[in-house]
This record gives sequence, C-alpha cells and structure tokens, in this order.
Amino acid sequence: MFWVIKMEIYRVTFIGHRTIYDMRHIQHSIEEIVLNLLRRYDFVEFNIGRNGDFDIFVASAIKHTQKKFGTQNSSLNLVLPYQSKDECFFKEFYDDIHYPLDNKTHYKSAISKRNEWLIDNSDLLICYVEENKSGGSLKTLKYAQTKGIKIINLANK
Repeated sequence: MFWVIKMEIYRVTFIGHRTIYDMRHIQHSIEEIVLNLLRRYDFVEFNIGRNGDFDIFVASAIKHTQKKFGTQNSSLNLVLPYQSKDECFFKEFYDDIHYPLDNKTHYKSAISKRNEWLIDNSDLLICYVEENKSGGSLKTLKYAQTKGIKIINLANK
C-alpha cells in the first residue's frame, strides 16, 4: 500500500526594472515577504530571471532568508530565455535552472515570452515596477494584471 502525500506548491515570480537605484530600502520588505511565504506554504518555488539589478538583489535576499529559515521547503529557480555561457556559475547559486522556451523562439522576443511563461506559472508576482517607466517589466506587470494573479509591487510601498 502506498500513501500519497499532496504537497501544496506555491509559485512566486519576481520581476523588476533592469536598473534600480537605492534597492536597500526594500531589502527588509523582500526578506519579510519571503519569510512569511516560507512559513505559510508547504513548498515555495521562487522563480526569477537574471536580467538586471532587481533580479540579482532578490536572488541574494532569498538565499539570505533561506539560510535563516532553511531550504527544506523552497527552491530558488533561475528561469532563462535561452542557454547561457554562465550556466556552470549559476548551478552553484540556484537550486534549478529552467529553459521554458523551445529553440524556435526568436532571440528578440525570448525575454518577453519567458516573462509570459513566468506569469502563466505563478500564484504571486512580486515586482518593482514604476508605472511611469516603459519596458519589459511594465509589460509583464500588465500581463499579470490581465491574468488576475496576486501582485505585490514594491515600487508602491
């Protein structure tokens, strides 16, 4: 006889502008949100890209929080639009690396398509998007709004 244990997996995506000035003021908020998610859910998948300041800062904050709380109920996943020459380095830092797109996706649209995949596979979007700026982060935020997923925009705090 086998017992099946159903584990609730909560999927969180992080998106932000490529360049953000003064990230330190939101560090506490990110760590507090991550810690609350780790306490609330059986397992949390943190999905993130690596296209700028926000992504790198958030990945570091998640790792810092995991060191305090433990890594038994979470994973930090790097989601890339295409293969990277830095994959060996990334494997040392991230728990898993995902390439959700096929090789037929044109490189000019790959980041946008990857961002749509992130939203389509998320329960929560945590972002830093200033709505007066244009670009991929704003486009991704608007896509998430059309999908009706929960959004925490740290730029509004």
